[in-house]
Amino acid sequence: MNRLSDNGRGMLLMIGNMAAFTFSDACVKAIGTALPLSQVLVLRGIVASLFIGWLAMRLGAFRHRPAPRDAGLMLLRGIAECGSAYFFLTALRNMPLANATALLQMLPLTVTLGSAVFFGEPVGWRRWLAIAGGFCGMLLIVRPGTEGFNAHSVYALLAVGAVTLRDLTTRRLSPALPSMQVTLSSSVFVMLFATVWSLGEDWQALDARLGALMLGTSLLIVIGYTLSVMVMRVGDVGFVAPFRYTGLLWALLLGLVLWGELPHPMTLLGAAVIVAMGSFTLWRERQLARAEARAQVAAAGANTRRI
Repeated sequence: MNRLSDNGRGMLLMIGNMAAFTFSDACVKAIGTALPLSQVLVLRGIVASLFIGWLAMRLGAFRHRPAPRDAGLMLLRGIAECGSAYFFLTALRNMPLANATALLQMLPLTVTLGSAVFFGEPVGWRRWLAIAGGFCGMLLIVRPGTEGFNAHSVYALLAVGAVTLRDLTTRRLSPALPSMQVTLSSSVFVMLFATVWSLGEDWQALDARLGALMLGTSLLIVIGYTLSVMVMRVGDVGFVAPFRYTGLLWALLLGLVLWGELPHPMTLLGAAVIVAMGSFTLWRERQLARAEARAQVAAAGANTRRI
């Protein structure tokens, strides 16, 4: 019963986590070009960084000093985070919310691909087929050669690449490095990047509407980060992880209600393919992790018997 209860809480936290980030994206899209993107990132970054810094102190994250290798990886991760923020939000302001969000659902597949290509991690034929299927779904969404394929579609794909690099870098960090320290470094990197970028742009005054949207995206980002930490502490990751795809459902709903965006049938089909292939990949990795754990237990038992 405790396991089911933990998984249930983890599921709700993940759904809330994805809702917070998707609603935050919707606020940025609603701001549109009324404010420079650099101004949005600076203001949002100040709020997020202050909160994450406070939370990191409460959790004792600063007691651990990162090794030089981890510091270098955190630098690379921060650069990737800057790229993902720039490319994704630029694309988001110029394409349907559901389309941009659907492409981000490629991440479990692209991370698996990157792990195999760059780190030599074994990937069986089932996951290779899932990756191929996911890329077919991606092509159904962007539809190269059609009127809907433009520079903003390329930006969304570059955002997927940047987030993939970020997640691959995260996998190489020392397990002893506190996650909140890593999260804070990325938030500060994006804020500093946006600050330098904003020096060449004219900031705009906030009216009541823009102020409310900025407050909304900032608070929702804080909620999203908080729930991200909480969800990693509750339930079975293999059970909870697939609920990240609920972000796509929120994006479809918000796009329809706020902007009347009804995705093209091919976009919906592509999104369904990506979610199916990504869910299978997560499930398969969970099965392999369990099999490896059982093998380690069996090997330890055999060694004990020999002694």
